[in-house]
Amino acid sequence: MQSRSPRILIYSHDTFGLGHLRRSRVIAQALVDHRPETSILIVAGSPVVGSFSFPPQVDFIRVPGVVKLGADSYAPSNPGLSIEDLTEIRSAIITKTAEIFDPDIFLVDKEPLGMRGEVAESLAFLKTTGCRLVLGLRDIMDEPSRLTEEWQRKGAFAAVEELYDDVWVYGLPEICDPLDGIGVSERVRRRAVFTGYLPRADEPSGALPDHIRIGERPFVLVTTGGGGDGARLVDWVLRAYESDPSIGVRAKIVLGPFMETGYASDFQARARKLDSVDLITFAASIEPLFERAEGVVAMGGYNTFCEILSFDKPAVIVPRRHPRLEQFIRASRAEDLGLARMLLDDEAENAAIMAEAIRMLPRQQKPQSAEIEKLLGGVETIRRLVDDIIAERRRAPAVLRGTGPAEAQRQVTRFARP
Repeated sequence: MQSRSPRILIYSHDTFGLGHLRRSRVIAQALVDHRPETSILIVAGSPVVGSFSFPPQVDFIRVPGVVKLGADSYAPSNPGLSIEDLTEIRSAIITKTAEIFDPDIFLVDKEPLGMRGEVAESLAFLKTTGCRLVLGLRDIMDEPSRLTEEWQRKGAFAAVEELYDDVWVYGLPEICDPLDGIGVSERVRRRAVFTGYLPRADEPSGALPDHIRIGERPFVLVTTGGGGDGARLVDWVLRAYESDPSIGVRAKIVLGPFMETGYASDFQARARKLDSVDLITFAASIEPLFERAEGVVAMGGYNTFCEILSFDKPAVIVPRRHPRLEQFIRASRAEDLGLARMLLDDEAENAAIMAEAIRMLPRQQKPQSAEIEKLLGGVETIRRLVDDIIAERRRAPAVLRGTGPAEAQRQVTRFARP
């Protein structure tokens, strides 16, 4: 019988932006709130992971970071390393962590084999220990044809079929089914659970710069998530205020920590000239701003969408369409279901369109008026799933949990990184 406290290892596929890390943090926080005896380790590559607060039961290991060059192309943050050497280092850290930590659950975010296959060896090893292997997917990955090609090229289909015990989809099929049309087997389908979206709550301890003055009302929150691809949105909002001083509602703009320095400097200089605009670079706890905002102007990332739903804020979503269509698909479905309004940046040259959208935000329909059942059920569902896994492991003798030496070696050989 298992006597130790439960252990959960989370792989955060944060090669770019904040989305993966923030999703992993929300899940970890929810699980230790529910089961305080649980120990959780998050493996992350984000350079800002140390800026976030974690409860005592949650810690993180930061692996060397990468810079995203394209949809599936990376370079080391450290120019003295090749991408091959960097991947080798990251993989070794993850594998050794898995061996020593010996988790009951290994939750892998988004990429079935990790960046460049870096979690393949960890998955194969943990399969031999009886660890429950779970793939966590956001509601939308990409258009099906593109995702199919990507998963075939990476060997992801085989990993999902042969290694993973469960697939958790952090959304609802009424909005999107990321497994639809990509050719997964019925066996994988039966393992998939749609959890609902991951709700967010205000964090009173989250510190914000004094000049943001969150007590002022009304204001519209403008957020780009990580900010690495948010310059076009911020420029559009600033031009709206520069061209139309009568919008009537303040804007509080959060650039994101990965906004390119040149853009950030220009935006800060322009914002200083506008009485109705406050601007900060980064807020690790952005929830207080969501809570107090009259509305939101944002890109269509997963975490921002969850915050819009959680705080029930009328929103204008301006999705990116490159290098993936993920945000566009999410925003389109949200508009169809009455959860948000979508603007395309094809119209970004017209400042008046954004000015009018901001002006109308406080009178726009709120997401919860759409009355979609279990829309924000993600945390409740994940807690139940973890309870079931832990109970099952406590019932099963350790000798029966693993796959055996012969099968273990076959899996390590098959799924070792190329």
